[in-house]
Amino acid sequence: MPRSKNSVASKARRKKVLKQTKGFIGKRKNVYTVAKNVLEKGMTYKFRGRKLKKRDYRALWIARINAAAREEGMSYSVFMDKCNKKDMPLNRKVLADLAMNEPDTFKSIVEHVK
Repeated sequence: MPRSKNSVASKARRKKVLKQTKGFIGKRKNVYTVAKNVLEKGMTYKFRGRKLKKRDYRALWIARINAAAREEGMSYSVFMDKCNKKDMPLNRKVLADLAMNEPDTFKSIVEHVK
């Protein structure tokens, strides 16, 4: 019995990888073996990057809240402690946005917390 190769599936698999590496430079975009390795590594960075993005944004929000709170004569840790004791429903993302774009509102929140 002759050997079955199923070239349709093989070509589809290769095409799928090469389509995902579109935009890469040199052999990384058109040589299957190189493209496959680069794509696999890129996918791990992509997964890790989604986790790092959350961490980076939280650090940014904390820095902004800290800067705005210090202008009002209070450190970040004291401000957040008082917010938690007063059961403030605002999270760090919203507080950082208020500190940047609406300083008067943030100032009133600080006065309310004091």
